Amino acid sequence: MFSVQPIGYVRSPYKDAREIPRGLGTKHNADGVLEVRQELELGLTDIEGFSHLFVIWVFDRSEGSELLGTPPSDSRPHGVFATRSPKRPNPIGLTVVELLRREGPRLLVRGVDMLDQTPILDIKPYLSNVSQEHLKRGWLAEAEARTHP
Repeated sequence: MFSVQPIGYVRSPYKDAREIPRGLGTKHNADGVLEVRQELELGLTDIEGFSHLFVIWVFDRSEGSELLGTPPSDSRPHGVFATRSPKRPNPIGLTVVELLRREGPRLLVRGVDMLDQTPILDIKPYLSNVSQEHLKRGWLAEAEARTHP
């Protein structure tokens, strides 16, 4: 067993999970702030050089887990590890956001899909060496094809 402590919290326009856009073709364009604890601000040194960040966070208001579920973007059930469902064995979320600017321990970002006051576990620069032609979207691509033939 191990324990983790939040490094900060998300400031988001979303107060209720029903407000967060979902489904096929959803664009997450909401602005928000990643408020890092003051004593950890030194860890943000040089982060301004990155355009996008991975944010690892906690589904702190989700209850229980389901190994199989039907996402809003498809009518068929899929395994929890093939979805972004909040009902996970370990309620951990991952979001890519665009870094707009840094103000001390506050990172102003675009693309939040978390509720206001969501605990942040970690922030990492977004780096990917997977080219678009090698990237596969699994069942999501099939669902998109059925919806938009």
